[in-house]
Amino acid sequence: MTSERSGILDEGLNSMERPVTVGMLKDVPAKWDSERNWSVLCEQFDRHAADVDVFVTPECHYDGYAVTEEDWTVERFSDVTLAVDDRRIEALRDMAKSQETAIVFGFTEKLDGGFYNCALLIDAAGQIVGKYHKTHLLSHDHRFHRGNHLDTFDVDFGRVGMVICADRRWPESIRTLRLGGAEICLMPTYGMWGEENEWWMRTRSYENQMFICFTHPKVSLITNPSGKVEAKLESNVTDVLIHTIDLSQVHSGNHLENRRPDLYGPLTDTDHPSAQAPFDAPTVDDDTLPQE
Repeated sequence: MTSERSGILDEGLNSMERPVTVGMLKDVPAKWDSERNWSVLCEQFDRHAADVDVFVTPECHYDGYAVTEEDWTVERFSDVTLAVDDRRIEALRDMAKSQETAIVFGFTEKLDGGFYNCALLIDAAGQIVGKYHKTHLLSHDHRFHRGNHLDTFDVDFGRVGMVICADRRWPESIRTLRLGGAEICLMPTYGMWGEENEWWMRTRSYENQMFICFTHPKVSLITNPSGKVEAKLESNVTDVLIHTIDLSQVHSGNHLENRRPDLYGPLTDTDHPSAQAPFDAPTVDDDTLPQE
């Protein structure tokens, strides 16, 4: 967020101890059309970045969440995926640095011969400070490889965590981030949304006493540490929810006190029947793909 924003600050922000302004892109991306999706991202970022501290996209916004399509092939999908050293990631880093605004970018990463559903965290200085691969993959996501980490990352306004879409269904995911010090969960999503999802997000915020930013093509939703809806934007047109939260509301009392980890053994039992069974995701060999 550039210094010019100070001229349009709401007077209410003066009472906040740790204000952070979040921008959440609400856009239905076009499947397979990475050029269109990239153009929308750049246009909306250019329009709003000066007013926000962090800008978040929906899940796999770059490729339009094409992983589920019947006409999917390794070769076609590879054309709409990115490696972290791609020129467009470099462009994102330049965009973040020029506006002094952090970015969470949802895309498919091509890495080590596989595809990963990725959220990339770029800080306001244009540095890549975090990367998250979706960890809980349902059957429609089995063309992705699974992520294996639930990490937290420090940026200039605080410590953040990231999960992607279905990861939010399991309370352990966001609780792990919270116990790792995350004050806010920045969440690119694509699939299910609506009233039931709102219950989930309010519950996840309440039980962890943290902010959650659910960023979906149809709705942008922020829930706060009290379990209430802090802000919401729902429509069928491309837009950006801009809202300022106060991270001083995040606290570690109540549900984060007097825990009994000595009793929670089944939660980490990898042989428990509830554990996800392994599966074989497709691999990609760059040497066999058509060259441009």
